[in-house]
Amino acid sequence: LEYTEEKQRDQITDLLRNAFGEPSFHRETPHTASDTRSRSFAAADIAAAAQALGLPKVLKTFGVLGELERMLIPNGIAAVFASNDAKSNGGMRRIVSTNSLISLQNSESSFGMSNLSVSDGRMKSTPANAREGALLILRALMERVGPGAEPFCVPLLAAALDECGSSSSSLRETAEDTSRTLCTLSNPHATTTLLCPVLFAALDSPEWRVKFNALSRLTEMAEGSHKLQISGILPSLIPLVTQEVWDTKPQVTKAAGACLMATCMTNINPDVAPAVPAVVHAICKPSDTHKAVEELMSTTFVSDVDASTLAILCPVLSRGLREKQALHKRSACIVIQNMSRLVNSPAAVEPFGPLLVPDLKKVVENVQFDEMRDVALAALQTLTKALGHASVEEAMASVMAEEQRIVEEEQQRIEEEREIEAAREEASRIKEEEERKQWKEAMEAQRLLEKIAEQEASDLKKKERLAREKSHASTKNDKGKCQGCGLKKCRKDCLFRN
Repeated sequence: LEYTEEKQRDQITDLLRNAFGEPSFHRETPHTASDTRSRSFAAADIAAAAQALGLPKVLKTFGVLGELERMLIPNGIAAVFASNDAKSNGGMRRIVSTNSLISLQNSESSFGMSNLSVSDGRMKSTPANAREGALLILRALMERVGPGAEPFCVPLLAAALDECGSSSSSLRETAEDTSRTLCTLSNPHATTTLLCPVLFAALDSPEWRVKFNALSRLTEMAEGSHKLQISGILPSLIPLVTQEVWDTKPQVTKAAGACLMATCMTNINPDVAPAVPAVVHAICKPSDTHKAVEELMSTTFVSDVDASTLAILCPVLSRGLREKQALHKRSACIVIQNMSRLVNSPAAVEPFGPLLVPDLKKVVENVQFDEMRDVALAALQTLTKALGHASVEEAMASVMAEEQRIVEEEQQRIEEEREIEAAREEASRIKEEEERKQWKEAMEAQRLLEKIAEQEASDLKKKERLAREKSHASTKNDKGKCQGCGLKKCRKDCLFRN
């Protein structure tokens, strides 16, 4: 604190370079090889300086935040989680509108990071040691400074998750620890707006370790202080996590099952809590669907059924309506009827209407037994009432309209992607034609230069030949001496004397 601002800046610069694995500007002793331990010490010192001097001064005034972003997201935040395919529009590009958190330029770092090189085959233009040091700084800030560091550190969660797929084991471990710290120590109110959108985007990453860590972070948040917020987003969370149950990597499949169990247990409905393990097991293993439906048959619904409860039950009930045996369909219809009576609002069940109404209508039309048909019709009528419709036909019309809207949105999205792809191909074609034209011009110029060089060589040879012929015809050499006697004035006995 007693240092001047310029001295403080120099000290922070040296600590940042040490954290990035670079030698200090003011080091008097020989620089030793950087390791994770030394980079951790430097990161802790930066966090302590931020706590003492203030976060805005260290991160903004001294440019630490800009260097962290330059190390972790050199290609912009939109490129995180995307594949190496240049035509890919995936990753964070779908949920951000800018290419970076700050105005990132493809220039050399202000701290002299001149040894930039593509590493580990993941299109990263910054050294692995520097990225590890940046992650260590983020973790130290969250642990040392606390809530005040969240606005600066939490937006870089995507970069921390993306590094979980690195080929460097030490970098992977640091990325896992940093992402865990960012998720568990952040304010629970940031769950739905900042954390979960990034974690959901990470599930589309081509790296299986990134998916595994995203699922693990969701599990830890559901088991920690973010339970209430996780419970509120179950309708959007469960379909995304369920897709990962069928991943080809067993580690991802196991993590998805654990994540489903932890997130579904955050539901606040006490009636379905005993049946949640059976329902989650049925989601992961479809052959046990009837066991889960039988477990729900013994459930007495007393509390209001909200959207989170429906998100847990509806996938299994929809699968139960498509069972081959009529008794299994009857059990699913009874559960749907009992559940629909306690739906607290039509808005809660509206997203699940297209999932249940068509299957219930098929059961009513195709089942052969009158008693089962009556049960299915009663369930369909109760669900129709819960949806806020006066008749089954109105419910079906609403479902068809919703499906039509979804199809139109998907078609519009496909058309937009085709237009973008067509524009990209047209730009590539124009660029290729321009390059071909420039190549032809260059080749034509080269041929012209070669032709001129050949003409000059031919003229030079002709000139030399004429000079030789002239020298042969003359009795004097090029120095003016006689070629016979070697004198400028020939002797009397010289044959060439005039």
